[in-house]
Amino acid sequence: MDQFRVEALFGGDIAWYTPTNVTLWMALTVLAATALMVFGARGRALVPSRAQSAAEMTYGFIYKMVEDVAGHDAVRFFPYIFTLFMFVLFANLLGLIPFAFTTTSHIAVTAVLAFAVFFTVTALGFILHGTKFLKLFWVDSAPLALRPVLALIEVISYCVRPVSHSIRLAGAMMAGHAVAKVFASFAAALGAFFFVPILAVTALYALELLVAVIQAYVFTILTCVYLKDALHPAH
Repeated sequence: MDQFRVEALFGGDIAWYTPTNVTLWMALTVLAATALMVFGARGRALVPSRAQSAAEMTYGFIYKMVEDVAGHDAVRFFPYIFTLFMFVLFANLLGLIPFAFTTTSHIAVTAVLAFAVFFTVTALGFILHGTKFLKLFWVDSAPLALRPVLALIEVISYCVRPVSHSIRLAGAMMAGHAVAKVFASFAAALGAFFFVPILAVTALYALELLVAVIQAYVFTILTCVYLKDALHPAH
C-alpha cells in the first residue's frame, strides 16, 4: 500500500500548509482538464481537431446528462457538475500513469467532493422549497402506520449518501491499483513465466481505464440524481 502514502514534496513533516504528492497531482489534474477545455475548444474549427472533438463531446454529454436526469431547470448548475466530472475523470486517468499518484484513491479527497454535493443540494432544497423539502422523506403512497418508519429509513438513507458517494469512488480506484501492484510483483517471482503476470497486468490496466471513466460517470450521474431530489422533492 506504499503507492497510496501521502508524502511531502520537499521532505520534512506534513502540516496543513505542506505541499504533498496529493496537492501536486490535484494541481496537475486541474491543469490537464483546463488545457483540454481551453486549448481544445479555442479554435472552433468547422472540421474539429481531436482535442476539439473530445472537448465538445464531453461538454455535450454532461449537458445532456444534467438535462435528462435532473430536468431542464437544473441546467443552471451545469458548470458545477461539469467541473466535478472533469476533475474526477482526469484525476482517475492521471493516476494510471506509471509512478503517478491517484488522488481519488484517498477518501479525504472524495469525501470533500461528496460532502460538497450533499450540503449544496440540501441547502438548495430548503432554499427553494422551505419545509416542503421534507416531503422527500414522507411516502404518501404507503399505509399511514408505516409512513413514520419509512420516513426514518429515508432520512438515514439520505444522510448516508455522501459516505457511499465517496467510498465508492475511492474504493474502486484503490482496489484496482492494489491488485495491479500485486500482479506486477509476481513477475520477478515466477522466473521464466514472468510474462503471465505481465499479461494479467496489461488486461487489468485496460479494465482500470474503463473503471476510471465509469467511476467519473457514476459520481456525476449520482450528483444529478441528488440535484433532482433538491429541485423536485415530492416523493
